[in-house]
Amino acid sequence: MYPKKPHLDNVTGNFIEQVSEAGGKPLYELTPEEAREFLLMIQRNSHKHIPAAVKDLDIAIDDNRSVNVRLVRPENYNDILPVIIYLHGGGWVMGDSETHDMLIRKLSVCTNSVVVFVNYSRSPEAVYPQAVNEIYGVLKFLYQNADKFNIDSDRIAIAGDSAGGNLATVVALKTLKEGGPQILLQALLYPVTDANMDSDSYKEFKDGPWLTKKAMEYFWNAYLPDKSYKNDMYVSPLRACVENLAGLPPALIITAENDVLRDEGEAYARKLDFAGVKVMNVRINMTCHDFMMLNDLQHSPAVKSAFALLCKVLSHKLHN
Repeated sequence: MYPKKPHLDNVTGNFIEQVSEAGGKPLYELTPEEAREFLLMIQRNSHKHIPAAVKDLDIAIDDNRSVNVRLVRPENYNDILPVIIYLHGGGWVMGDSETHDMLIRKLSVCTNSVVVFVNYSRSPEAVYPQAVNEIYGVLKFLYQNADKFNIDSDRIAIAGDSAGGNLATVVALKTLKEGGPQILLQALLYPVTDANMDSDSYKEFKDGPWLTKKAMEYFWNAYLPDKSYKNDMYVSPLRACVENLAGLPPALIITAENDVLRDEGEAYARKLDFAGVKVMNVRINMTCHDFMMLNDLQHSPAVKSAFALLCKVLSHKLHN
């Protein structure tokens, strides 16, 4: 007899079972500070150090604001390299350069690139569009000051997971509309693309595994308290008209089978294709949301195959 959905591989299933058995309040009942500490604790307990050159600094994006970033480059490699601007997930509420440290180290080493991780202002302290504007400011600063960081301003990619995938494609769209620096590729890992939360996968996986509909409602309420912006293209890029999407950089979109965000990520891929954007969309089966970020899942077949694809596509675009 075939297993019922959701079916998870052994590594992923065991991880979710362990977290569930540990007890505690559901995510959507935590304060933002408690939610941040929860994710940090999970990631710290299973972090594996990957050698790389790491530097944290503040970038002034205008006269009154600076944004903290983490620069990661392959160890003992100081030549000019392409750059990947990376935007973290965590529902715009959680996540930082510590929770995603292993992911960005792996990404830098496997693509032979400088990864610039943006610690954008999180919600609910900062709401839309503050994070978008901060990231766009960092992009322009890096482009204008590439020589200071030994990066190639003609070889820029942007990437992100979950809410970070939303920010990545939104910043690519903003860059297109405002005539900003050219982006060669957008890599979107199980991205948020629609604030309406009404897809079939939202119905199928509303109670998880891992990410739930109530958690997404919690995140959206923190990031977008003013619901009048719900269908704005810089909030819900899936709702953008085809004409506005035309001209976006090529996209790699990776989705997870057992994820409330699966359908909106795949619908966005189809809409990009309809707009004439080159797009590759790959669904990874038997896994859940966040699988590429969670340190405990790094040895799962799902992560290994997805990461190999991500690195191959980025490397091809940035080094050829």
